[in-house]
Amino acid sequence: MREENIKMNRKQKILLSIDGYVNLILGILLLLFPLGIADFLGVPKTNTNFYPTILGGVIFGIGLALFIERYGLKYNIRGLSLGGAIAINFSGSLILTAWLLINPFDLPLRGYIILWIIALVVLLIGFVEIASKSWHYEK
Repeated sequence: MREENIKMNRKQKILLSIDGYVNLILGILLLLFPLGIADFLGVPKTNTNFYPTILGGVIFGIGLALFIERYGLKYNIRGLSLGGAIAINFSGSLILTAWLLINPFDLPLRGYIILWIIALVVLLIGFVEIASKSWHYEK
């Protein structure tokens, strides 16, 4: 199958856009970690800003890759497909859920709410992407 024969349907475009925005927002929040965003959101703090900002850069990059996939196909540029996004969504949300269930943090209620919302939204996006069967491109 040749690249130029691949077409993206409306459902794929919508899911790539939603997933891209979620990743960009999460990446920006982690990149703002050194500026006190953790205190504002009530999420766990760390003794160094290195790892949260590196993770923020990676998640932001995943968001960019999703947008490259969404808008670059007509220019024959590929990014991160929905299949890759599904794997990332399940991996990230399940690890965060495990942390929330196994390791009791000393967090304010808003911190738990924010973290559970993130875990559930990312997991839900993964389930919607699987249920839509949108990881296959039309010929």
